[in-house]
Amino acid sequence: MSELINKVAQSALVTINLEELLHPGERVVYDIKENLFHGLMLREKDFRAFIKENDWSVYDGKNVAIICSADAIVPTWAYMLLATKLQNHANHYVFGDLEALEQSLLKEAIAKIDPEEYRDGKVVIKGCGSIPVPTYAYVEIMQKLLPVVSSVMYGEPCSTVPLYKRPKV
Repeated sequence: MSELINKVAQSALVTINLEELLHPGERVVYDIKENLFHGLMLREKDFRAFIKENDWSVYDGKNVAIICSADAIVPTWAYMLLATKLQNHANHYVFGDLEALEQSLLKEAIAKIDPEEYRDGKVVIKGCGSIPVPTYAYVEIMQKLLPVVSSVMYGEPCSTVPLYKRPKV
């Protein structure tokens, strides 16, 4: 009997799983609509009092999308003032909906990747996981890796789709 050899395990392939980059913190929406006077406009005095008195610790470690779902007059400084309180509590916050929040979280995580760790490497970008990873994250990781890697594939190490191979010079 011949011994079975796991060629995938012996290969020089490096797998990047974008799911692992997703911050585990809860995603929540802060709708400034709740601070509007008669649902129409923001009153500075009332809003400043709310900002001062509110318990911001409820956002500890959370990822916050800041929106205004009402068609109302909200000055830019109000969102900035809100950010001053979220800064010390939330893991991450953005102006925009949950999709904008997820995109910002992934961009931030990908930006932290040191491409030099993959220099001249053969990289597999893992696909099909248990958590959906938005397509833009796959494009973003390509932008980060293409200048340094020798090849990029998509899928699983045992079954990949070749995407890029550095041309021989």
